[in-house]
Amino acid sequence: MKLSVAALAIAGAILWAASVFFVGLANMAVPGYGTPFLKLIAALYPGYRVGAGIDSLLIGTAYAFAGGAIGGALFGWLYNVVVVASRERKTHVVAGQRSESKFQHHAH
Repeated sequence: MKLSVAALAIAGAILWAASVFFVGLANMAVPGYGTPFLKLIAALYPGYRVGAGIDSLLIGTAYAFAGGAIGGALFGWLYNVVVVASRERKTHVVAGQRSESKFQHHAH
């Protein structure tokens, strides 16, 4: 079964952006909450600073949305590549075994 790359891109974008947004929102309500996570996000996303207000949080959320979309799409694409390659290899192996067994049967 192949996965929808577009659906995974959308799901990844929404989930990652929501994670960053809600942890950042919780940090604004309860200072110190999720700070190590948010510092990592700030190191990755230029323009986002921990505790710098809603504008900064929206910038970080936008970056997270884009990153989640890219990550989801790459995951779906890679999964599909591996599945197709696996099926092709399995088909060639099964075909090869069948031809070998016919050859061995005729050889006896």
